[in-house]
Amino acid sequence: MRAIILAAGMGLRLVQPEGQQKPKCLLRFGDASLLERHLHFLKSANVDEVVFVTGFKSEQIEAELASIDWKPKTEIVVNEEFTLGSVLSVHTARDAMTRGGDVLLMDADVLYDERIFEPLVAGGSVNRLLIDRDFEAGDEPVKLCVENGVPVELRKQVAAGLRYDTIGESVGFFRFDHATATRLADICADYVATGRAKMPHEEAVRDLLLEKSHVFDIADVTGAPWIEIDFQNDVKRAADEVLPQLNALRQFAGASQQ
Repeated sequence: MRAIILAAGMGLRLVQPEGQQKPKCLLRFGDASLLERHLHFLKSANVDEVVFVTGFKSEQIEAELASIDWKPKTEIVVNEEFTLGSVLSVHTARDAMTRGGDVLLMDADVLYDERIFEPLVAGGSVNRLLIDRDFEAGDEPVKLCVENGVPVELRKQVAAGLRYDTIGESVGFFRFDHATATRLADICADYVATGRAKMPHEEAVRDLLLEKSHVFDIADVTGAPWIEIDFQNDVKRAADEVLPQLNALRQFAGASQQ
């Protein structure tokens, strides 16, 4: 299994102070950056092939990886046109998407509990989406709609009249088997070739789902703390609300093992 972590964006909506801008995956919560937290979860799941797609201030991510001296060494693929959409980042990582085995495609800017990650990597080769049914309404969350266990929509805006029996927020992590990852890589290549490189990669994943040519599992992670960092308010919520929950869960797990 291989993890591809998308970390190329500028994070413009975060509005970082002039001269202090850095990739969002380098934001620190507690004693670790988001980047280091990703690596620890991956290591615990025996995923040791990790590819970072970088762009904005890529050298800072490389320096962070060097400072923690992670083994085995992670691979870095640079999206030079990082001001465009994340679909281009997935396209930039085409080799990693298609070289065989299951692929985890992950946003880098997420602070999350291990209970988010465990169902993503469990079991044999599979296609899997994560859903959180406890989400805030509005235009920002990417909604995952499911009918009879089948994903029927993946978008911020859900069309009126769409039939579904379950709706929730899509956590920014996906798992694809080799055939499905290869098909997604082809869809992303078509986006780039037809002038749609500014699109988010979720649109390409949506196209893949609506083809209905690949079967997907839906793992419900409702109740597990997590947050995607897009705005300054998200940074505050991550530090004030989510991180204390993660620390409490870690302490409880440690006590239970004694």
